[in-house]
Amino acid sequence: MKCGAAGALIATLFLAPAAVAQTNLRIEFPSRTPSGPSPLMAGEGTPTTIVGWLTVPAGSGPKSPAMVISHGSGGILDGREHAWAARLNGLGIATFVVDSFRPRGITSTGDDQSRLPTAASVADAFAALSLLASRPEIDASRVGIMGFSKGGQVALYTALEPFRGGAGVGHLRYALHIAFYPSCSVPYRSREVTKAPMVFLLGGADDYTPAAHCARYVDYFRAAGATVTSVTFANAHHGFDAPSPPQSLPRVQTAKGCGLDIDLEPVVGRRWADGATVPAAEIGAYLRGCMRRGATFGANAEALAGAIRAVEGAVRVLRRE
Repeated sequence: MKCGAAGALIATLFLAPAAVAQTNLRIEFPSRTPSGPSPLMAGEGTPTTIVGWLTVPAGSGPKSPAMVISHGSGGILDGREHAWAARLNGLGIATFVVDSFRPRGITSTGDDQSRLPTAASVADAFAALSLLASRPEIDASRVGIMGFSKGGQVALYTALEPFRGGAGVGHLRYALHIAFYPSCSVPYRSREVTKAPMVFLLGGADDYTPAAHCARYVDYFRAAGATVTSVTFANAHHGFDAPSPPQSLPRVQTAKGCGLDIDLEPVVGRRWADGATVPAAEIGAYLRGCMRRGATFGANAEALAGAIRAVEGAVRVLRRE
């Protein structure tokens, strides 16, 4: 099934302050809900309507660059996704904040990641790319994706060609991938990647999605031909760009005890510890055995400032500076 933007689109114009001449739209658009990586690659999944918020800043020109924003396991958080949208709007970049949870009746997957496969959020991200490419005010060749935690994985997985091919988006590709503190403990890998620039923004004190686990994934993408920038902020916890102070979350489910690469062609796991193969049918059992609970989440002002600088530098590729 192709997730094109043609067809049922419902756009509701929000009233913006008179002094801010910009476009603000709530858009419902079609996606699907694949149960895992294989259905995603096969273009399968239950048809689903989800929602996003499109903001096109004033003065961005007739064809604006854009950024899709993918939330984490806690859904869209106060002071994070829309705060980043506002920062990007200030740089002349349109934003599309996608909600993968509430349209599916989900508020959070933090304590049970099985509530919604990450593959569903990846499908949403490609559907969002297709939607933006159909809009006359957006330059389809200058659309990036940014994500946080689970959304950070989405920002990375959208660079994998088997997922892009299964999404039915034709020639469309993301032009930039920015991942905030993604889980790199059980990463998907493919023979081909889009080779668009990538940015990893990690917390040195992250005990939810350890920064050290991302070193392997950075090396993988570089070896596949992508230009990758990786920044680790010392003493920063998971969610360092959120406004709330650091706090313990004892119930969150974390893969920090895992270490498994999952190749997509065909789907098979390879354990970091000994290189042993884990067949596709046994990956679920492996994950149930290595998942842990408990982590820290909260702000770090120095890391946020550094992340803002890193994002400002990265989006120059979208602005073509």
